[in-house]
Amino acid sequence: MLSVNEYFEGNVKSIGFENAAGRASVGVMEAGEYTFSTGAKERMTVISGALSVRRPGREDWETFEAGASFDVPGDSSFDLQITTATAYLCRYG
Repeated sequence: MLSVNEYFEGNVKSIGFENAAGRASVGVMEAGEYTFSTGAKERMTVISGALSVRRPGREDWETFEAGASFDVPGDSSFDLQITTATAYLCRYG
């Protein structure tokens, strides 16, 4: 079953799904700054565009472009800065 999600006044939209690889979502974020909270561990992969990320416990920002991935621990939060519409795939757990 697919679930449709919308965050930050419609600036972030995703479709959640589950398959043999586990739970995941794919979506698009408009340019802006966002803080996301996690329940489960997440691996985010940039499909198109770029994400600048400040992960938990780090002061520095890291930029990930199309094809790159990064991990975020569960029960935490992370900050994103986005300068152009960016598509992503997020796998949970």
